[in-house]
Amino acid sequence: MDRTTYAVDLAKNVMQLHWIDAQTGEIGRKKLSRAKLLEYFARLQPVRVVMEACGSAHHWARLLGALGHQAELLPPGQVRAFVRSNKDDAADARAIWVAGQQTDIRRVPVKSVEQQSVLALHRSRQHWVSVRTATVNALRGLLYEFGVVLPGGKKAGLRALRAHRAQIDEQLPAPMQRLVDVQLRALADIEQHIDQLEAEIAAAQRQLSAALELSRVPGIGLLGSTALAATLGDGSGWKSGREFAASLGVVPAHSGTGGKTRIGHLSKRGDPYLRTLLMHGARAVIQHGKHKPQWLERLLARRPLNVVVAALANKMARTAWALVAHHREYQRDWQGTGSKGCVAQAAAA
Repeated sequence: MDRTTYAVDLAKNVMQLHWIDAQTGEIGRKKLSRAKLLEYFARLQPVRVVMEACGSAHHWARLLGALGHQAELLPPGQVRAFVRSNKDDAADARAIWVAGQQTDIRRVPVKSVEQQSVLALHRSRQHWVSVRTATVNALRGLLYEFGVVLPGGKKAGLRALRAHRAQIDEQLPAPMQRLVDVQLRALADIEQHIDQLEAEIAAAQRQLSAALELSRVPGIGLLGSTALAATLGDGSGWKSGREFAASLGVVPAHSGTGGKTRIGHLSKRGDPYLRTLLMHGARAVIQHGKHKPQWLERLLARRPLNVVVAALANKMARTAWALVAHHREYQRDWQGTGSKGCVAQAAAA
């Protein structure tokens, strides 16, 4: 039998397979335990394996690729539309198989172990930053119940708390004073975790040549350069910088009917973490940059600030893809020559 395409619905313990025999058209379904999945595919000739880009998908894609199979990852949001009737593992596997036949669905690039390790550092740092914010807000709210109002902002609030601790303690009962001490020690530990993770991210930047080049782009700092380099890989997962920017949701959404198309707000698709880094970086360039390009100054003169921030974030995403995909060095005054010119220049290089 020639079974060319398999769909795998991934799970923690039981995997559901779906395929259609190319010669007879017979539909095949099979459940496999986690331990037997690789053993099953090791007995097959090289086939095409389609999966959703969900938890552990990149891990399984690397293992299946090592066996000689062609692993493809599909965006879960694109697969959901093909789930028919009731939802279960078999229906999900069938939906993945049907979605895998659609050539207009963009495949998610399979990340290497190194890429995922860098992104794991970012996720861990993001976790501790959110814990720090929650801890400061909880402390602020508890003190407010006793008539203590801290200034807005994390740094300003903690600075005022430490500077006026003696006066504040006069308003607090003994249990509350001990609670404040515990929260401050917890915040010190959290800061230590964040600093350690940032040091590891900085070490990863020195090992990634693409990250070093991306860090030269205004608005793309340590976090942005390493996260973009780990996400892009070699850039082959996107056909153009425009497609990469669209995948991050820094382009306007649109809707249309009857031949009329309306441009709306940002689509906000894709990874919100990367989009946040780009938007914050763009805002920093606009507010603190000393040498803004002329096109940016002209745009600021005629459009609202947030619109300009989104436009600059879009340009930063496109620039990042171009630097990685074409192995170029960043040039502040570089002028584009159009899509055909770019392709010709890349081929000549």
